[in-house]
Amino acid sequence: MIFTRILSLGRRAKYLLVDLGSEEVLIMHLGMSGRFTIIDPTQKQKPGTFHHETGGSSLHDHVVFHLENGARIIYNDPRRFGFMDIVPRNTLESCRHFKSMGIEPLGNALDGDHIRAVFEGKKAPLKAALLDQSLIAGLGNIYVCEALYRSGLSPKRRAGTLSSKRGAMQDKADKLADIIRDVLIEAVEAGGSSLRDFAQTDGSLGYFQHRFRVYDREDEPCVTKSCAGTIKRIVQSGRSTFFCPKCQK
Repeated sequence: MIFTRILSLGRRAKYLLVDLGSEEVLIMHLGMSGRFTIIDPTQKQKPGTFHHETGGSSLHDHVVFHLENGARIIYNDPRRFGFMDIVPRNTLESCRHFKSMGIEPLGNALDGDHIRAVFEGKKAPLKAALLDQSLIAGLGNIYVCEALYRSGLSPKRRAGTLSSKRGAMQDKADKLADIIRDVLIEAVEAGGSSLRDFAQTDGSLGYFQHRFRVYDREDEPCVTKSCAGTIKRIVQSGRSTFFCPKCQK
């Protein structure tokens, strides 16, 4: 990639896309602990309450991009679950990473009709179905837990129960689609959720973790004023699920 020009940056689900002047696209996934840090010699910042040391241990710096303005973009990944790949631009949608991928949750295609269609006949728990990247791409564990809580839907409910085109279940599918979008937009505007590994490229932290209503709140009281329930944690498909058994049905 020596002397390769970067034309634009994009995203598909949880993948970062870099459109290159070589008519190729660099595909990057952060895995569980990957992060990018931008080191710009022209910027001087001191770590403090809202700004932390950029990046992790240099022992885990696996890729360094050197830009013509002197800046460096460092990819650091202690657990090494992330990866990078380069594909021809005209094969992007058909490449192995994206050919079976579902719709984008922030796009216009996500609505109640889509949820009813892809969940029809599915016996899997609703939480597992929402994390299925072939149905809706890009949803993660935290945001699915939060969206289900705000929708009043149990993560243990069969996904197929939302496929009804009449009555209350139709309304629930429509509401879930809207709330998924709302939760994601709110999280992006808050800078993401900083729990263990996540930070911005300049070292600053996200704030959405301060708005969690169920995630990581096991045994704490439900935040709904009319509810006397307690947040519970269960494990589904190897992932922690947080929910209120009283509010979510």
